[in-house]
Amino acid sequence: MRKDDVLRLIDAIHRERGVDREILFMALEEALSMAVRKKVGVEDGFEVRINRKDGSIMLQAPDGSMSLPSAEELGRIAAQTTKQVFMQKIREAERDRVFDEYQDLVGTVVAAQVHKLEGPNVIVQLSGRSEALLPRSERIPQERLHVGDRLRVLVKEVRKEGSRVVIIVSRKDPLFVQKLFEVEIPEITEGLIRVMRVARDPGYRSKVAVFSMDSRVDCVGACLGVRGTRIRNINDELRMEKVDIIEWSDSLEELVQNALKPAKEIPVEHIFPDEEAQSVFVLVSEDQKPLAIGMGGRNVRLAAEIVGWDIELKTPAEYEAEILASGGEGEVPDAALAAEAVSSAAEADDDGAQDNESKREEDA
Repeated sequence: MRKDDVLRLIDAIHRERGVDREILFMALEEALSMAVRKKVGVEDGFEVRINRKDGSIMLQAPDGSMSLPSAEELGRIAAQTTKQVFMQKIREAERDRVFDEYQDLVGTVVAAQVHKLEGPNVIVQLSGRSEALLPRSERIPQERLHVGDRLRVLVKEVRKEGSRVVIIVSRKDPLFVQKLFEVEIPEITEGLIRVMRVARDPGYRSKVAVFSMDSRVDCVGACLGVRGTRIRNINDELRMEKVDIIEWSDSLEELVQNALKPAKEIPVEHIFPDEEAQSVFVLVSEDQKPLAIGMGGRNVRLAAEIVGWDIELKTPAEYEAEILASGGEGEVPDAALAAEAVSSAAEADDDGAQDNESKREEDA
């Protein structure tokens, strides 16, 4: 092989595969050394060295340096060995390069494009022509993807398997939602707002609890953006998955209030924590209970994940019926007072409505 051919070969492979030139030189040296040793019939003592500047090749034999034998002199088997070893080293270098690149990106969101569909699994192409696997277990349920679709994914796992690297990405993990917030909300990146907890039912609803590290910054307003532009970008990426932004509080009662939204008008005195059982009993009015529970129990389930405690919801009527059924045993005085307060409030509303109706009749 001529000197110019060596340099052209190294440059071509470097540009095409992105492997460092020094690694390619060392791989070629090792491949040629193995071919020579195999031809001579020894295990060591013959080392090939390539000049990095002019591409000249020299063979360092035990009795001194000499020119490398030609391909005809080495024979077809030695030439084949050289090619196999060299290509194997290139594949290993590519694997190590891709592994090092994406190992540092685990837990981050990257851009991708759907490359092909393999049954329930999707192969996506990342930057640098690397491919990643989006398995069925990491896809958003009912999300329909097509070849060519552009999307963002969370790099979840990177591992070596033989001569290749397997990259597992996810769109289902709750961390995906958190990382989208970090990308779309500059205040989170700057440390002014912190994402405290994420609860997610992929494809349907997510609750994101945020906390302002600066009292002058409205954490919920900043995440929503002007006219909801920031949260809209996140919704579009999640294929219109509903996202609730709630304000974190160190007060358990206030956190429960916020987590149960869109249910409202839940007074703090109607929330009863049980530290021993790690559960919260909440009295809600009849009209707010469906909102607190959500479709299929989704809202209260996600709220419980945000709070970290189980949440039990009851209306005053349900609570009173339960007390009567149990003969008054195990009654919680505070809860009974809260039930009475809710009932009184409901009666007051009814009385107010009747007074307004009477006044309208008198005016008529």
